[in-house]
Amino acid sequence: MIVFITGASAGFGAAMARTFVRNGHKAILAARRTDRIADLAKELGDSALAVTLDVTSRASIDAALAGLPEGWRDIDVLVNNAGLALNTLPAHEVPLDDWDTMIATNCQGLVTMTRAVLPGMVARGSGLVINLGSVAGHYPYPGGNVYGATKAFVEQFTLNLRADLVGTGVRATNLAPGLCGGTEFSNVRFHGDDAAAAKVYEGTVPLTAEDIANTAYWIATLPAHINVNSIELMPTCQGFSPFTIKRS
Repeated sequence: MIVFITGASAGFGAAMARTFVRNGHKAILAARRTDRIADLAKELGDSALAVTLDVTSRASIDAALAGLPEGWRDIDVLVNNAGLALNTLPAHEVPLDDWDTMIATNCQGLVTMTRAVLPGMVARGSGLVINLGSVAGHYPYPGGNVYGATKAFVEQFTLNLRADLVGTGVRATNLAPGLCGGTEFSNVRFHGDDAAAAKVYEGTVPLTAEDIANTAYWIATLPAHINVNSIELMPTCQGFSPFTIKRS
């Protein structure tokens, strides 16, 4: 199969690329950081293709897809992995630019990418869209504000895709991880503050990027009549918070 992975330069995306290629499939590595995806493509060999892509730019998406060589155009699996969280400040303090960036990437970029690839899948009568959601889209927490809202959007968009795709042979899954370490996620969220990022995982055994990659691979290799609507994963060290109560 041919798997198109956005945000493939690090974290979940890079782990997914390695997992699919290791199991005999072809991976299109799409990201803004050309040097990183070029290095990863070199590591993975002829079964990987590096494509420079910014999901927040419709022109970039169109150019990337139009530039795919023969033998790489019939995408079987689209993994909408590109996304980010920025800040944990409360809603009345967080910079509006951080909200705008999350919405542009996690929502607008994801739907634009999906709309560009979906017609080909429907025409061929098969395909799978895996959208990277988050437990933050299911459970609120202080500082989650717009990040959690974007992931709730991903969940509902995925379910609505399923409603439209019934009978087409095209599947859609929301893959929603909990606490996951070993990626750039928290470093990005805290704008490069390594100490703050490290504190998130202090004393925990979180999920890994490989755990998420293996889950995506399992979903993609299920029989064609099975659709995983949504799958949520947490490490055993993570649970659910009590309600916040303000006491006077």
